Amino acid sequence: MNYLDQLEAESIYIIREAYGQFNKPVILFSGGKDSILVTHLAMKAFLPGKLSLPVMHIDTGHNFPETIEFRDDFINKYQLNLIVGSVQESIDQNKAKESAGKSNSRNRIQSITLLDTIEKHKIDCALGGGRRDEEKARAKERFFSHRDAFGQWNPRGQRPEIWNLYNGRYNEGEHFRVFPISNWTELDVWRYIKRENIQLPSLYFSHEREVIFRDNSWIPVSEFIRISEDEKIIKKTIRFRTLGDITITGGIESTASTIDEIITELAEFKRGERGNRSDDKTSDNSMEDRKKEGYF
Repeated sequence: MNYLDQLEAESIYIIREAYGQFNKPVILFSGGKDSILVTHLAMKAFLPGKLSLPVMHIDTGHNFPETIEFRDDFINKYQLNLIVGSVQESIDQNKAKESAGKSNSRNRIQSITLLDTIEKHKIDCALGGGRRDEEKARAKERFFSHRDAFGQWNPRGQRPEIWNLYNGRYNEGEHFRVFPISNWTELDVWRYIKRENIQLPSLYFSHEREVIFRDNSWIPVSEFIRISEDEKIIKKTIRFRTLGDITITGGIESTASTIDEIITELAEFKRGERGNRSDDKTSDNSMEDRKKEGYF
């Protein structure tokens, strides 16, 4: 076995453990490369049968159109059961309030919708595409990440994971987030995507689009952002390393239009892939604070 085979085997084992230990697990699906990878691995885990886990998307309403188009095509292609939680519905019900900043981001308040959707569908396990190399708060995660009755994450209260033993016991109202690709790096993901010929949204590959320069990133122009007088709209050839709310997901200047070119490009990068997400720049502990509130 090469290292990709080992990573694949570990992830499939964790997915099967989650399926065996929990009553109603789902796959968190954003339409980004990591959630697509987890879904691909889950389909392999159930071979020769069909994937029986539903996928759940928290729709901020501020998505890239390309992401939603890819999501719908993906769901139809593999005949998956899709659960959608709507941030707009949370706002309409006065459960959440939009930020008043220039970007008008809904990224933080999607935690409310996520927790409501988990409670509504009685989900006790949500499998996500988080990886430990992404960000320091995610580096603290276990494979099986316990959340209390309020959906909160306590980094000091996680269960030990000795060898390949995972403790999925929980009390009424609690649930788990499970991260099967925790040990993968961004390069591992792309090399596996190449090997398995996994299809991705076009946003990951270089393309020309209108952008503004904000928070040291190229933010795509959309109907959801307010453009200041000192911000100039220009056309740039960019691509995205990570996908999220269109108002806070920054692109990088790149001409990498194939997987091989992306792999070559990544080998030279020193900056993490979430370095172009403005929601991670609000404070040194922004990701950890959001995770404690119930975020991914």
